[in-house]
Amino acid sequence: MTQGSLIRGKTEAGVKIWLNGKAIDVSENGDFVFGFGRDAPLSHELKWQYPAHSENANSAASAKDKQSIATFSKELTLSKREYDIDRIEGVEQKYVSPPEAVLARIRQDNREIAKARRNQSQLKDFLSDFILPAEGRISGVYGSQRVFNGEPRRPHFGLDVANKVGTPVIAPAGGIITLTHPDMYYSGGTIIMDHGFGVSSTFIHLSKLDVEVGQRVEQGDKIGEIGATGRVTGPHLDWRINWYSERLDPALLLADFDVDANAKTNTGTKSAASKK
Repeated sequence: MTQGSLIRGKTEAGVKIWLNGKAIDVSENGDFVFGFGRDAPLSHELKWQYPAHSENANSAASAKDKQSIATFSKELTLSKREYDIDRIEGVEQKYVSPPEAVLARIRQDNREIAKARRNQSQLKDFLSDFILPAEGRISGVYGSQRVFNGEPRRPHFGLDVANKVGTPVIAPAGGIITLTHPDMYYSGGTIIMDHGFGVSSTFIHLSKLDVEVGQRVEQGDKIGEIGATGRVTGPHLDWRINWYSERLDPALLLADFDVDANAKTNTGTKSAASKK
């Protein structure tokens, strides 16, 4: 329970769940998921309601009305995280402040990405144990603040893995490809994969895309290759996790990844990093 985390849960079939008053989708088997962004408030309310026929509902109902629907609530308290400040010099000015001529292209890219992330499939691949999608050096971490040529920019929302161009990129979990684009302005070669119930992976700066929209891929399948496309200072993969529009920390899904240790070793100027 921390900022940037993806929370996966299990309850009985037919239960209704609300997070801060917003309904959360629950599968026919009682699986559910939600996430908290980088700067999410530390206090949240989770409510759930058992169906009238549930044993849990009946056990909580009064003796006079065994068909009462039992509703419960719990306060969720997140731990606050500290993020690194990354200073990167020598970035071309057109990428720090994009010229007017490319703004329409950037807006179109953003519309395509937003559409792909709004997908509401019933896939359950988000329940898998995720794996790192590429081999290489961790060159950037989630939440870090990027400062380009001395100008603070928006935080970084991915996990960067630096390696040579052509290094294979694999699926960290199964899913369906919902977007492929060979050359977006910021992210270059881009793939978005749906893992179900609003959870998606984004892979950017790719030099090669090996999948198509609508294609089913399994964990470990090759989907592309590391590149230096888009706004970068060197070849690397930028892997991102979303729950709908909430940008989450991919590293928190990796069982053997030491988030704190990697954050401490990636402070300072980067030689291969995303700029978005």
